[in-house]
Amino acid sequence: MLVFMLWQAWQQDYGPKPEVAAIVNPEVATAKEDLPIAAGTASQPETAAQNPVSLSAATASSAKTVKVKTDVIALEIDMQGGTITNLDLLNYPVEKANTFVNSLRKMVGMDVAETNTAPVRLFNSDEEKLFVAQSGLIAGSGLAAAPNHYTVFSNEQDSYTLQPGQDSLTVPLTWTDNNGLVVTKLFTFKRGSYDITLDQKVSNKSGKAWSGRQYSQLLRVPDTTGKGNMLTGGMRAYDGGVIYTEKNKYQKISFDDMAEENLDVTSKGGWTAMIQHYFASAWVPPAEQENHFYTKELKDGRYVIGTYSPPVTVEANTEAQFVSQLFAGPKIQPMMEAIAPGLELTVDYSVLTFIGKPIYWLLDKIHSVIGNWGVAIIGVTLCIKLLFFPLSQASFKSMAKMRKIQPRLKELQERFADDRPRFNTEMMAQIPVFMALYWVLSETVEFRQAPFMLWIQDLSIQDPFFILPLIMGITMKIQQSLNPAPIDPIQAKVMKMFPIVFTVFFLFFPAGLVLYWVINNTLSIIQQTYITKQIEKAG
Repeated sequence: MLVFMLWQAWQQDYGPKPEVAAIVNPEVATAKEDLPIAAGTASQPETAAQNPVSLSAATASSAKTVKVKTDVIALEIDMQGGTITNLDLLNYPVEKANTFVNSLRKMVGMDVAETNTAPVRLFNSDEEKLFVAQSGLIAGSGLAAAPNHYTVFSNEQDSYTLQPGQDSLTVPLTWTDNNGLVVTKLFTFKRGSYDITLDQKVSNKSGKAWSGRQYSQLLRVPDTTGKGNMLTGGMRAYDGGVIYTEKNKYQKISFDDMAEENLDVTSKGGWTAMIQHYFASAWVPPAEQENHFYTKELKDGRYVIGTYSPPVTVEANTEAQFVSQLFAGPKIQPMMEAIAPGLELTVDYSVLTFIGKPIYWLLDKIHSVIGNWGVAIIGVTLCIKLLFFPLSQASFKSMAKMRKIQPRLKELQERFADDRPRFNTEMMAQIPVFMALYWVLSETVEFRQAPFMLWIQDLSIQDPFFILPLIMGITMKIQQSLNPAPIDPIQAKVMKMFPIVFTVFFLFFPAGLVLYWVINNTLSIIQQTYITKQIEKAG
């Protein structure tokens, strides 16, 4: 199984990559293939103001951009369509320097390792890493055209900055068809928030009724390297589309799924998202309305996932407003829970979510008091140890009695046959908790670059000096020595290898997970030593 998994990982990292279809003649390509098509909507005329002459313009617009900066994000809004691109997460650098390791390197005369401290870029206009948030309106059949994400808007400023003491910032974009239909896009940013509110206001002074829908979608090129989603320990985080509907709740829609079949689902409320390791981007339409969910595979290796609303009629000389929210940031669960139901499920704890969520909740509560995620892990270890105390107490007593009567081999064999299941039960009960904790530490963004102490300055990656795994191996050996040796000599030799094998495995696990195992083993040693001494005294 290990060889097969290694071969799979090798193929994903170094094997042949699927070729991305090249744009041979962009001038004749269909520039509107990524627009949603709803029943009863117009086929809008292709004017120079609305559509580019080539697909390349869809990814690298010649229209000007507006720069926006808050206390947590910096981004650009392309005036062609009001598309959000080049969004940087200012509080999340790509890499964090380990000051302890750097100090040691300086002491021995070595150069300090280069560190990429640039902020993580979530949305990106680079064609090889293309990822943007698009939005617009689609008019009803036979009605005046509405601005989509190809339409060029106007704006008075080139940049906006959230000033000290300012709680929110609004960026307006305006478009008119010169016949009385005016659309204003308002992007509202809030201090300390990764939630962006989009208001599309339609003012109809055309003299006749107008009807249309709003749409919001994410367009992305898949990451073919997979390096940004490789978890410590060799496993991979999910990277792709997600939807949440009233009926099916949380559902992954991978790029392969999009290529195989277009999504066509209607649900009240819900949301669509593209997620990756630690970060997510999601369009959240109003929860009270019926929304249509769709996906598309485009010709040039791009993928679209989005929603559009029911039609809204705007009578002559009246106004209407389309509202949606865009979340683009770290997958911090309490923050995401406040935005939309189920959005916190983008923190993917695999099939062990029912265990992972309580563990995260407990970690978060302890951290809110202590302020150190490493200490929070120690606190959770103590709580888990208390939870499994009845099981461990019974198994340790059994082992202590077996150790005491070990010279009487025949009796030991009889007792071992009866008592071993107790020990196995206690060990098997720990495995789901261990795996759930692995996913919590690997997927929870709060552990990304979170320090513990001294050389452990990132609990989400492996120990840079492998000290914790070595301590874990030593504690495992000590704990093994407290148990009676197996009667079968072959089994005894195999058991002796366990501390070495587990130490090798744990070299590549997140430091936070190894810390949990070290504390758990240490507590078990203390508990087992105490019980053994009590039974020996009792005679």
